[in-house]
Formats: sequence, C-alpha cells, structure tokens
Amino acid sequence: MAIIETFDTHVSQYEKWYDDHPEVYQSEVLALQEQFLELPQNISGIEVGLGTGRFSKPLGIKEGIEPSREMAAKAIKRGIEIMEGTAEHLPYAALQFDFVLFVTVCFLTDIKRAFREAHRVLKPNGAIIIGFLDRERSVAKEYIAKKNRSNFYGNASFYSVDRLTKVLENAGFKDLVFNQTLFGNMEEIEEVQVPKKGHGEGSFVTVKAIKK
Repeated sequence: MAIIETFDTHVSQYEKWYDDHPEVYQSEVLALQEQFLELPQNISGIEVGLGTGRFSKPLGIKEGIEPSREMAAKAIKRGIEIMEGTAEHLPYAALQFDFVLFVTVCFLTDIKRAFREAHRVLKPNGAIIIGFLDRERSVAKEYIAKKNRSNFYGNASFYSVDRLTKVLENAGFKDLVFNQTLFGNMEEIEEVQVPKKGHGEGSFVTVKAIKK
C-alpha cells in the first residue's frame, strides 16, 4: 500500500517532526491523557496505527498494531509489542480489550470498517479513544492546502467532528465526550497548552465513546 510505503521510507522525517514541535506534541498527549482519567485502573488496551510509539509510550500502552515495518521497529525499541495486522482486520479475538486508541484516523483505508473492528474487540462498555485533526480548524486546513507537497498527507482524509460522530454512532458507540487543544496556528504554538472540554476551537480534538 502506498501509505505504508511512505511511512517506511520517511520514518526519520516523521520522528523529526516530534522533535521540532515538542509543545504541539505534548499538548496532544495531555488532551489524550484526560480521556483516560475516568477509566478504571489496571485495564488493558491497544493503540491501532501507533507509528513509532510516540503516543503509546507516554500513555502507558504496551501493545498495538502498526503495518509499517520501519515505524514498528522504532516502536519496539520504545518497549511496545507490535502485532501484524491493519485497523480494518485486527488480529485479536472479540471482547478482549477495555480500550482501543486511534491517533491517525486520517490515514485509515476504511474508517467505517476500522471502527467496527474496534467495537468487535472491545469488552462490553469498553471505550474507543480517538485523537484527530478537525478538518474545519486551522491546522488541518494547512495540511489540506499543501497535500500535494507532503510526503505523508497526500492520501490523508481529514474528518470534521460531525462526520466522525456519525461514523462512531453507526459503528455502535455512544456517550461521546470531547476535548480539544492546539489553539491557533501550529507554528505559533510555543508552550504546552491545557486542553479544554468540547470542540470547535482547537485543531486537535479527542473523543471517547463507549461500546453499546
């Protein structure tokens, strides 16, 4: 697949982005951490499409799916166990996890199938947690405007909050809770931002939803 080959080829560029934008990265981690606060302790879960482990590691996630071999190799060095598979075909039995995390939904081949797979592997009342760039806010608009010049975003699909909400509900999720961060243009963010509840202001939105 073209997207996987792109990540295999440009893994160093991917890693460098996090080093060059530490305030943006840490703001996103904080927003995701808030979605985990009300979950029970000692739960098990996975990240799907975890890249080099930049989010799994600080969130304490020990296992997940990453189809790019070069990205997976970096994640393994960060102590994360990688299972072969894709978001649309998770290599796990049903009713296995308390949570499933996605932070790269813009690169999914089939988001509807991916969310149905997440629903399948979650236990009753398990949570799907998603971090994504809202296509209606400034950062996603910047990426969309330069898609043809990007190694990563040429094939990306950005979603609005309304669209993602519909896909989640159709996949069998309920009780959506949102928060947001990245207020302002990305290159102007010079300090770690505290996330706010809701959506509509920040470019990076997180949502937690419960399996029906």
